[in-house]
Amino acid sequence: MFTGLIETLATVAAIENDPPGKRITVAAPMFRNPGTPDDTQIGDSIAINGCCLTVVAIEGDLFSFEAGEETLSRTNLGKLVAGTSQVNLERALAIGDRLGGHYVTGHVDAAGQLIERVDDPPWSNLKFSIPTEFSVQVVPKGSITVDGISLTVVDVGDDFFTVALIPHTLAVTTLGKRCVGDTVNLETDLLAKYVQRSMEQRTTQPSR
Repeated sequence: MFTGLIETLATVAAIENDPPGKRITVAAPMFRNPGTPDDTQIGDSIAINGCCLTVVAIEGDLFSFEAGEETLSRTNLGKLVAGTSQVNLERALAIGDRLGGHYVTGHVDAAGQLIERVDDPPWSNLKFSIPTEFSVQVVPKGSITVDGISLTVVDVGDDFFTVALIPHTLAVTTLGKRCVGDTVNLETDLLAKYVQRSMEQRTTQPSR
């Protein structure tokens, strides 16, 4: 479980074929704290652009993850380029940590696209596409995760939603450099999923 509060913006150091998937290695110096409980270990869960992956190897400040074929095809991790791409990283929530964002599972629901960007320095207003089957789980002033970032929805339609980004978010996440046409990973609010499921069950149950 995660919060959607990004800890660091990391550079993709290497991408290797590891059939049927790929091994992705990122540089994250702040995740190394040898000799302390805060030091990242093999087997730990880390969200990369909102995708929960497991650390499989550590060398210095380089962390490697294995991404399967489905993950690569259904998220923007398949579009990463070694040496140039940057990704949002967040370690799994620990018991007792402050929950500053919202509950994020790290299971991407769908890919969306940035379809409009209006910069109003130092803020930016972004509009993203979202598949219609997931837009019912998004409400104004509610939460949504974009590339692992917990954001507050401003407006929502049948196939889009908008957000307003503060300077800090633009500076410390990938959204600062996202351009129209870029693909992003989307995860809707967990509570909204349960509410929708409950309503569907209620409407399909026979009346007595």
